Amino acid sequence: MNTQVLTAKNVQTRLQRLAIFLFSLRGWQVRYQPLPGPRGIIIVYPHTSNWDFVVGILAKWAIGMPFHFIAKSSLFEGLTGATVGRVLRYLGGEPVERSSSTGAIARLAASINAAEWYWLAITPEGTRSYRPHWRSGFYHIARAAKLPIGCVYFDFARKEVGLLDYIDLTDDVTADMAKLKTIFEGHPGCCPELAAPIELRLDDNVQK
Repeated sequence: MNTQVLTAKNVQTRLQRLAIFLFSLRGWQVRYQPLPGPRGIIIVYPHTSNWDFVVGILAKWAIGMPFHFIAKSSLFEGLTGATVGRVLRYLGGEPVERSSSTGAIARLAASINAAEWYWLAITPEGTRSYRPHWRSGFYHIARAAKLPIGCVYFDFARKEVGLLDYIDLTDDVTADMAKLKTIFEGHPGCCPELAAPIELRLDDNVQK
């Protein structure tokens, strides 16, 4: 499959066709470039609304790949875990503690590399509310596991989801972020004013 708009005629399963049909009812489309390999990290930007989850799941079904995504661990625990957690797991959700000090990054990197096929979707903003930068977790995981990064944009102006670009990280954080900025610019989310600047929150483990 080459880069193209997904339609009922160029996909294989009923679920893909259903997702594409549901998208078309609202005038949306999905553009897709095949994955470069069996494992990687997908960053999803911008993330500014609860509608992003619905759009993301429908896009996942339309593409027809079993992408995983991370959610806070509390959603998989107790009564919430028995209800919401089960739904999230069915949809591809994985619990993660939101602190690099817990070793979550190392565990995720090891799990991805141990799998035959594993693409993990992450929203680098980490919240629907405005924040002045991206969180660096996706960068740490990709570097630790030596994985490519796929870029998914939600463009509410064009009513389009795109997974078209993939990059390999280098030792130059500034250059890597410049590439990502070029890819994601011009794709406004549901609430553009809430989108974080495409700048990495630097910490002790990420060097300029």
